[in-house]
Amino acid sequence: MVVDSFEVGVVPFNPDGWGPPDASSDSATATALAAVNLLPNVPFASFSRSEKLGRVADWTRALANPSARPPTGSKSDPTAVFDFSAFAVDDAFPLAASGGNPDEDSAFRLVDGKPPPRPKFGPKWRGNQHHNRSQLPQRKDEEVEARKREAEKERARRDRLYNLKRNNANQQRRESAVFKSSVDIQPEWNMLDQIPFSTFSKLSFSVQEPEDLLLCGGLEYYDRSYDRLTPKNERRLERFKNRNFFKVTTSDDPVIRRLAKEDKATVFATDAILAALMCAPRSVYSWDIVIQRVGNKLFFDKRDGSQLDLLSVHETSQEPLPEAKDDINSAYSLGVEAAYINQNFSQQVLARDGNKVTFEEPNPFANEGEEIASVAYRYRRWKLDDDMYLVARCELQSVVEANNQRQLLTLNALNEFDPKYSGIDWRQKLDTQRGAVLATELKNNANKLAKWTAQALLANADMMKIGFVSRVHPRDHFNHVILTVLGYKPRDFAAQINLNTSNMWGIVKSLVDLCMKLNEGKYVLVKDPSKPQVRIYEVPPDAFENDYVEEAIPEEEQIQPPEENAEADGASTNESEDKKADTQA
Repeated sequence: MVVDSFEVGVVPFNPDGWGPPDASSDSATATALAAVNLLPNVPFASFSRSEKLGRVADWTRALANPSARPPTGSKSDPTAVFDFSAFAVDDAFPLAASGGNPDEDSAFRLVDGKPPPRPKFGPKWRGNQHHNRSQLPQRKDEEVEARKREAEKERARRDRLYNLKRNNANQQRRESAVFKSSVDIQPEWNMLDQIPFSTFSKLSFSVQEPEDLLLCGGLEYYDRSYDRLTPKNERRLERFKNRNFFKVTTSDDPVIRRLAKEDKATVFATDAILAALMCAPRSVYSWDIVIQRVGNKLFFDKRDGSQLDLLSVHETSQEPLPEAKDDINSAYSLGVEAAYINQNFSQQVLARDGNKVTFEEPNPFANEGEEIASVAYRYRRWKLDDDMYLVARCELQSVVEANNQRQLLTLNALNEFDPKYSGIDWRQKLDTQRGAVLATELKNNANKLAKWTAQALLANADMMKIGFVSRVHPRDHFNHVILTVLGYKPRDFAAQINLNTSNMWGIVKSLVDLCMKLNEGKYVLVKDPSKPQVRIYEVPPDAFENDYVEEAIPEEEQIQPPEENAEADGASTNESEDKKADTQA
């Protein structure tokens, strides 16, 4: 292998210091050697120490007018290619060749020390990307004001989108699912008026403090140990087959009949019916209320087996439920299950130690020796006008001693049937994120929670207890567990869910005034199944009686616990009949 020889060349020695020897050195040999060692055809641009040295090409600096680009090759063109051919080797170092000029040292000036301009691609300039890049940065105060204006515009846009989604939250569900009317509209019915819910939002009426006329029944004490329940120490929901629950309509109440004869009021109703009217704008499912005008009296009633006896589940959710009625997660099946859970929960959380608070009169619907649920009926009277009063029967479920004072309670239960519908698992979130669970329920069950709150306000309850009950398994709709119980003051909870008391009474007052203008007879107020409005129909006097042929919900579909096979709980064949007897009015 032949290797070419490598010639290093002559390196001159500089005895006076570092680097090549000066041109002014006495040694002529050193100068000659320095000239020989210069590489051929590699010129250097001449420069003066007085010139300002900058960047070769500055791509970050904005031009005042980018369209007026200098001609290519000019000195102001940063991309121009330098022409080295104009310089000779001998002219590369003029100072060295001439021996140096000391006068030029006095003309030496420092290079520009200003900091480089900030790039436009930082976070500071994100809001200005849509502006012309040729614009210089704004002053700090102007920039802050511009950011504030942009933030205000963005916040206003988000608010508009939020309000639009909130107002039309149920529109998608109404379009995707076809809801059935709670009562079959007959051809002989005469529609008198239809009222859109948009008019309800503008109503307002302030009522004075009501007057307590009568308190009937008896209440058992609340078991405080349920306030300490967590999903880790859940309790099985028991069944109370031997206790009777009564769902008596207004005109069948013997106490209300007595008060009507005594001319104590003009309008009569129950707390469940009033709550349905007060919270009507939040409802999605269809419901109906029977109105009877007798003389100068007005009675708001419900039909036997009415939708008001059930509890809606996922009514205001955007996730549609199965439409098949026999599906365990259909709206009807969940309503029956929720009513069954609510009744049993209201009796299980009681102390059941024999202590009971009794009131002026016994339960007006119970027979002698009959075991009844813990419930008290509070008959209260509100003044609607100078010569118009309203009497309502309100329910309370329990009592508790707190700070040496007796507090009256309402007991209700929310039920979880399948986490995939609500999007949140109670067993995982109730311990750490109770607020998130409650917010989800307020979104999916806004109407039900609003009606519970309205009933607690009507009954003047000191506290409303809400239980969280879940299925043992998502496909087992008969066995349930109590995960936790939370307590709220009705007025505070009403403010939290944006329930306006004046608006509630404004709705009732407007409907009462409308019905008082009607002739004597029977009418029905029906919530439209597909539109946010209610309609008033004039119906025959025998409508909804036992011999009336068309009814929306047959008798065999009234409230009863969901069916269970014998293997699941060892239930007897007569169990379903016992449960039906527990809940019938």
